[in-house]
Amino acid sequence: MSKLVKTAALYVIAALVVAIGLFFTIKKDTYLAFALPAVVGILMLYVFSLDKVLLLIAFLTPLSINLDKITGGLAVSLPVEPLLAGVLVVFIAKLIYEKNFDYKISRHPISIVIYLMFTWMIITTVTSEMPIVSLKFFVSRLWFIIPAYFLGAELFKNPKNISRFIWFYIAGLIIVVFYTISVHASHGFDGDTAHWVMSPFYNDHTAYGAALAIYIVLCVAYLFMPNMKSSRRIGVIIALCILIVAIILSFCRASWISLIAALGVLICVLLKIKFKYIAVISVVLIGLFFTFQQQIFDSLSKNDQDASGNIAENIQSMTNITTDASNLERINRWNSAIRMFKERPLFGWGPGTYQFVYAPFQESKNKTIISTNSGDMGNAHSEYIGTLSEQGVPGALLVVTIVVVFMYCGLMTYRRAKNRESKILVLAATLALFGYYIHGTLNNFLDTDKLAVPVWSCMAIITAIDCFHADKENFYETNELSERQ
Repeated sequence: MSKLVKTAALYVIAALVVAIGLFFTIKKDTYLAFALPAVVGILMLYVFSLDKVLLLIAFLTPLSINLDKITGGLAVSLPVEPLLAGVLVVFIAKLIYEKNFDYKISRHPISIVIYLMFTWMIITTVTSEMPIVSLKFFVSRLWFIIPAYFLGAELFKNPKNISRFIWFYIAGLIIVVFYTISVHASHGFDGDTAHWVMSPFYNDHTAYGAALAIYIVLCVAYLFMPNMKSSRRIGVIIALCILIVAIILSFCRASWISLIAALGVLICVLLKIKFKYIAVISVVLIGLFFTFQQQIFDSLSKNDQDASGNIAENIQSMTNITTDASNLERINRWNSAIRMFKERPLFGWGPGTYQFVYAPFQESKNKTIISTNSGDMGNAHSEYIGTLSEQGVPGALLVVTIVVVFMYCGLMTYRRAKNRESKILVLAATLALFGYYIHGTLNNFLDTDKLAVPVWSCMAIITAIDCFHADKENFYETNELSERQ
């Protein structure tokens, strides 16, 4: 009877959609009504199959288009951000109605750090220089993190959904890659045009390169997955080759550094170097940098190689802080952020406010040809320094904390996992995240759907494997049980 009612309801809804579409087409002379079936279909997915909405979001994220900033400085990416906002609303409604969420996910160390991040963000929103801007920033973080991380971890209880989510994003990304390469080719693969040819899908080559670096790591992981059909393995190789060509042509130096950093951690893991030693080495290297920073900058100042279309010269330009405008502008933004931090060290200026308040903190000696007096050219170009200026010391410490926590959880889960699939996927997610947060010293993109969805979904992969799959002898055992239920 239940099946009969559902079938009847489906036919009634379909008839109504057709009738409404015909009415608007004939009477109102508008063809926008033809979009109505897609809208109704998506709304039905929200009600009956939220997991498919998340997979749809994964596919559409690389293909979404950023609109111009609207009043208050809020940028909207269509169609993904409205879809994410819808997932957030449904999640809150279900949480209020059912009053139930998997305690393994809610009590996971990564989840606890996220709660702390949200709590401090609320506090700094109250103390913000621009409370409305900070409130919008906070709400946007909610619709990035809750769908991608919390609901993502729920989705990944079914281990097959981990691969589905990853490959849906890669499918969308490859479409963008083909578009980008075709536009780039029409300009003779010029190094300067590489900065914008991925528009309107990605704002610039740095965000594009960061996404490519994450999914190259995840794609490489599938080369080592057991029991994979030859046809699928060939497909993985083809996809990997496309992504590698794309990242080379992106001329994004930071993404190359992130891949090298991920490879360094992989070598440490394969050599079975303990996490505490990796942490100690990292702290020592950071300490040495700050101890000898003057000598380092003196040495770097002798490099005058600018970025160019030549890959070797582009690599050499990474350390040019004398004439390379991109590097110099980053230093200008960092210096501005540090001066902002010194004025408000505890609470900062408020989440999302950097781009609106940094202008007076620029010094003329640090300005470059791409600087503006109005200071309207974006963020602080660092996940760490930007957060330091906007949310003070506690906010920056929480960013460092989440890096330490996901690294620890990811590597510990890798070591104790009893099946090979769990080992490969959790290690790949950990390396991809580490690479991103290395990239995050030079850029920050977690306020955009393009990188927020991959980053928080990778954390969801670590959490889901840690909680549900690592202890299984058969990786797909959980999936088989869920399907029978």
